[in-house]
Amino acid sequence: MPLPAELADRARDVLSGRVQPVPARDAATVVLLRPGPEVYLLRRKATMAFAAGAYVFPGGSVDVRDTDQAVAWAGPSPAEWGEVFKAGERLARGLVCAAVRETFEESGVLLAGPGPDSVVADTTGDDWESDRLALIDRSLGFADFLARRGLVLRADLLKAWAHWITPEIERKRFDTRFFVAVLPEGQRTRDVGGEADRVVWRSPGEALNGEFFLMPPTHATLTELSAYDSVADVLAAPREIETIMPRAVEIEGEMRLVTR
Repeated sequence: MPLPAELADRARDVLSGRVQPVPARDAATVVLLRPGPEVYLLRRKATMAFAAGAYVFPGGSVDVRDTDQAVAWAGPSPAEWGEVFKAGERLARGLVCAAVRETFEESGVLLAGPGPDSVVADTTGDDWESDRLALIDRSLGFADFLARRGLVLRADLLKAWAHWITPEIERKRFDTRFFVAVLPEGQRTRDVGGEADRVVWRSPGEALNGEFFLMPPTHATLTELSAYDSVADVLAAPREIETIMPRAVEIEGEMRLVTR
């Protein structure tokens, strides 16, 4: 994709060594699925410093407290997730916790339950909303949230999907692992505000029809998902996680972003 003039100038500065890339922050994002299949997308507010106006999946940066070993856990261990994402056990724990926490913060959906074989049925009450807001402003840690409610994180409800790193030319960068998960039975998403001003459910194909502004990782993920006829097919799909970091190249005097 061609780069806008301002970003093209920065790309030349980074490529020449005049500007050093900023570090990428570890992050997680979750593609929520429901029968159709359809995916849940949020439109980031136009005032956001990163990806303003883009439709994205729920997600965000890893909080240092997401690596807390006290988190009650069911499903593949942090060590197993680390093997999948080629990450250390501590970071892998943080990525899974961030995936579940951010999904709850940005959609109201919680991938946790009272036990390893159960899931919360309803998260729409005032007390849930109070906890959600406390997680967002970081006055409440995720491990404490789960412990206080006697809940177990359901890591088995997540499937690893992809790994994208923001290009070095960007001013804000994220090292993001992508997961997919099915909307739990009985739960429903809700417009929770915050960083988003609109939420929608769309089939992957519909989301790609040009109506929405999509960042390259979102576009690529939706393109991949559009090849599947059902949620079950998505969950059964084999995935080899490869790290993708788009890079800037100059082609015939024009700066472009490429993934290969």
